[in-house]
Amino acid sequence: MKESNDKLLSRLKKPEGIVDVILDTDTYNEIDDQFALAYLIKSDEKLNPKAILAAPFLNDKSTSPGDGMEKSFHEIHKILSLMRREDLKGIVYRGSERFLESETKPVQSDAARRLVELALGYSEEAPLYVVAIGAITNIASAILMEPRIVDNIVLVWLGGNSFDWPNNDSFNVYQDVAAARVVFDSGIALVYLPCMGVVSAFTTSGPELEHWLRGKNDLCDYLADATTSEVIHYEGGRFWTRTIWDVTAVAWLLDGDFMLDRIEHSPITQYDNYYSFDKTRHLIRYVYHIKRDNLFGDLFTKLAK
Repeated sequence: MKESNDKLLSRLKKPEGIVDVILDTDTYNEIDDQFALAYLIKSDEKLNPKAILAAPFLNDKSTSPGDGMEKSFHEIHKILSLMRREDLKGIVYRGSERFLESETKPVQSDAARRLVELALGYSEEAPLYVVAIGAITNIASAILMEPRIVDNIVLVWLGGNSFDWPNNDSFNVYQDVAAARVVFDSGIALVYLPCMGVVSAFTTSGPELEHWLRGKNDLCDYLADATTSEVIHYEGGRFWTRTIWDVTAVAWLLDGDFMLDRIEHSPITQYDNYYSFDKTRHLIRYVYHIKRDNLFGDLFTKLAK
C-alpha cells in the first residue's frame, strides 16, 4: 500500500509545462460549464485539449440523460463557434446516453471509447489529464472497458460535497452513484473538488459580470446574458450571486495561486447520498479552499482578451 500511495502522490503534484487534457462536461446543464470550457481553451499557455466529451444529465433542462448529453454536445459546438475555434469541433465526442445500471457494466459511447484510445497512449510518468465537471459516467465506463487506463490518467473531478457537509446530496454524484463508486474504487490518481462547503464559495454577481465581461467579445456577452437569464429563471428576480462551480476544476491544472488542497483517503460513496470512510483506502488530493478573487481575476482576464 505504501508503494502504491507513493506513486499516487508523485502523480498528484501540479503538472509542469504544457499538458494534454480532456474535458468531460454536461455543458447544457448549467452556465458554469460554458465558463469552464471557454477557460480551458483560453488557457492555452498550459492546457492542450485532446478531446471534449459530452456528459449525460437529467433535470428540468432535459427529458433523459441521453437528451441532456445531446444538448450538451450541441452547446459545446455553440461555445466553440462563439470563440471562433472551429478547429476544435473535430475533437468533440458524444458521451453516454444513460447512467450506469451496475458497477460492472460500462455504457458504450464514442466518448468512452475515445478516452480509452487516448489514455492508452500515455503513461504513469507522462499522464493524460482528465477534467470532469458532470456525472462521471463516461469516465467510469472507460475504466470498466479498459482498467489499465487508470495508471495513465490523472482525473480532476468536481464531484460531491465537502467531507464536512451534512450529506453528499450533490448533482454530479447522485445522478450516477454507481459511476462515482467505480471511480473512487479504481485507485485512479484523483484530484477531488467538493461542491457544497468548498466550491460553493466561488460566486459572482450581475454587476461584476457587466463590468468585466459586457462588450468585450461575443463569448463574454453570451456568458453574461446566459448567467443573468438562468438566475432570473431560478431566483425569480431576488438578490443573487451565482456559483460558477466548474471553472475551479480547470484551474487546479494552472499555475496560479487559486486554491488550497491536502491529501485524504478516497471516500466510499453510498447509495443513500452519504460518504463512508476507511483509512486503509488509497490517497487522493482533496481541495478544501478556493481563493475566489485570484481565480476570478484570471478567468475574467482570459475570457475578455
